[in-house]
Amino acid sequence: MKEVLSLDGVSFAYETEEDVFVQAVQDVSFTVRDGEWVSIVGHNGSGKSTLAKLMIGLLFPANGIVNVFLDPLTEDNLWDVRSQLGVVFQNPDNQFVGATVQDDVAFALENNGVPYDEMQTRVKQALSDVGMSSYHSHEPHHLSGGQKQRVAIAGALAMNPKILILDEATSMLDPQGRSEVIELITSLRRTTGLTVISITHDLEEVLLADRVFVMNQGRLAASGTPTSIFEQGSKLQEHGLDLPFALRLSQLLRNAGLPLAGDHMSEKELVNELWTSHFSK
Repeated sequence: MKEVLSLDGVSFAYETEEDVFVQAVQDVSFTVRDGEWVSIVGHNGSGKSTLAKLMIGLLFPANGIVNVFLDPLTEDNLWDVRSQLGVVFQNPDNQFVGATVQDDVAFALENNGVPYDEMQTRVKQALSDVGMSSYHSHEPHHLSGGQKQRVAIAGALAMNPKILILDEATSMLDPQGRSEVIELITSLRRTTGLTVISITHDLEEVLLADRVFVMNQGRLAASGTPTSIFEQGSKLQEHGLDLPFALRLSQLLRNAGLPLAGDHMSEKELVNELWTSHFSK
């Protein structure tokens, strides 16, 4: 798979009111390939949201290079690059600018000079993709949290992005809304081959990723598949992260004497083994 985004020795520091520079990201390097789902995780203040801003050009690194589609991201090509990125932030209310759902989805298309007929087609398709067609004339602020995030995702998808960046996009949702959004992204990626970069603290969401990058104190502390990352156990906890609920419960049950075939990363896996091996006889 070809490279679509990479960071090469990227560092960034914020200046405080006391004229002190606080290092948010330090010498971070990684590569994202076409069609991958990559999750970036870390404790609060680990630098993961700063990485998101660097990847979309809201910030530029003090050192190092951010490459998007093999070209260094600069102020000269920023708007062209952004037209190929879809970004969904933590609070969808901060992204709404239209009076209705369809107006909001159309906003970025209008700003990019998309012809009216094509714009109508894209808005209709994007709302259909996220299951929000029947809400096209609703006011965004009257929707539920999960519905608002679906509209925000529709706005990103209408741009036909090559990369979708989710910056804590499910953190403010209830369990049902979170599940709906995750299922939506999983389905869209399966049908379109979309590249997904998810900045998250939801460890259940991380299990869907092809690769995981763990941030700790501004540095890239670990990378690998979800299974290889969570197998680190206590070392992962040193980075300020917990283990998935199903994995912790698997370990507790085995320590209590219940024979299990192995550690389970998801609740579905654990329930299936408990049912087939211990309760269905």
